[in-house]
Amino acid sequence: MQPEQRDDVAERVRKVIADAGVTQREFARRIVMDPSKLSRSLSGTRRFTAAELARVAATGGVDAGWLLGTPDAAPPARPRRGGAPLPEGGRPLQIVRETVRLIAEHGFHAVRVQDIAAACDTSSAAIHYHFPGRDDLLEAAVRWCIDEDTARRAARVADAADTADELRQLIELQIPRTARQRWQWSVWLDLWAEAARSTAVGRLHTDYYRQWRATVADVIRRGIAEGVFRPADPDADPEAVALRLTALIDGLAAQVLASVSGGGGTSPDDMHGALVAYVDATLLP
Repeated sequence: MQPEQRDDVAERVRKVIADAGVTQREFARRIVMDPSKLSRSLSGTRRFTAAELARVAATGGVDAGWLLGTPDAAPPARPRRGGAPLPEGGRPLQIVRETVRLIAEHGFHAVRVQDIAAACDTSSAAIHYHFPGRDDLLEAAVRWCIDEDTARRAARVADAADTADELRQLIELQIPRTARQRWQWSVWLDLWAEAARSTAVGRLHTDYYRQWRATVADVIRRGIAEGVFRPADPDADPEAVALRLTALIDGLAAQVLASVSGGGGTSPDDMHGALVAYVDATLLP
């Protein structure tokens, strides 16, 4: 693709985003694409892949040929053929949501492309059109889980009374009490194992945990500055406290899930009590 052709494609994608009436970051979420990759592709320093353009076209309801500048391709304003409504959020998001659901129920390696296609009421070829390989699907599933978790955290702490309440809300959100929370943790445990084998997933995993620990450390730092937290150790490093607390959350959550499956063992209340005891001993002497 020549540079001027690449610029034309980027300009058409910008039009699709503008017509969608959402921010560039939100559109990246809808097509399950790294926002920084979308930004670089729009600026011309990175080339869109065929699969990314397929997801842009599906989400924006435009002809993929039009995005590529194919002569006589249908313009973006055309009605969708057959008038069939798009799945909520578009086909790419539907594929990723169903992939995550199937991973939670069966484990990643037990999920076949045919299973995902059946869940989406489409063909295997359509799945490969948007996500050419299993690695692409896995990376998209991890990204979707990260985006969902980040949004839930932001909503949960929005009305917190103070930083102590904010930390309590973050902790409570991580305890697998409900079926949905256990479902989310089941997905994470499966994806953690894949992160050890996949460079792309491992990088996403590292970035997510860096962000998650930074969020917890920021709450602790603000609590100390406001006098809400009074550390047992006046020289306590918020980052170190956050590292230990998030590691404790992960370990206890894994025990709770194993206990739910096998009966007995560590309960959600046990997990909550251990985490509150740690916070009290560390930050509220």
